[in-house]
Amino acid sequence: MRLFTKHEGGLRCFVRTLLPSWDDVDEVMQDVSVAAWTKFDRFDPDTDFIRWAATIARFEVLNYRRTKARDRLVFDEDIIQLLAQECQDDLSRSDQERRALDDCLTKLPKHKQQLVLRVYAPDQKIKLIAEEIGVTPNALYKTLGRLRLILFRCIEETISSIHSKGELT
Repeated sequence: MRLFTKHEGGLRCFVRTLLPSWDDVDEVMQDVSVAAWTKFDRFDPDTDFIRWAATIARFEVLNYRRTKARDRLVFDEDIIQLLAQECQDDLSRSDQERRALDDCLTKLPKHKQQLVLRVYAPDQKIKLIAEEIGVTPNALYKTLGRLRLILFRCIEETISSIHSKGELT
């Protein structure tokens, strides 16, 4: 249940790419949650949950699509399969990137970690943060640019290392 809840937003976006409306997504997500729950004993914890759940979601979309076959806004099944595969790959990559970002943030000095987290917290204003830490907004933007570049490179290295080790999770 925790895994499903953690990844529900990503699954919902994945399903949305395959269906024409949010109402359809809501209907399919109910079926996805039931199917994932009933099939969870088949999930291997050493594999990628989001990829496993997205596979279930893809089949639920196909089942839903078959029931709605008379609607004009239904994609051809081959297109659904292609979109689903591309989206599954994107979901898996996004999940890897989020985990890598978390890891890379912990590698920054504590004060830089806190700065990044503060700047990207909801309702924060660069000008106010700059004033509080005693720098100009321009200097803060430059610092953030350098930190983003450091994080970007770290994320890329982390993901590259995972792929070269064959640890696709």
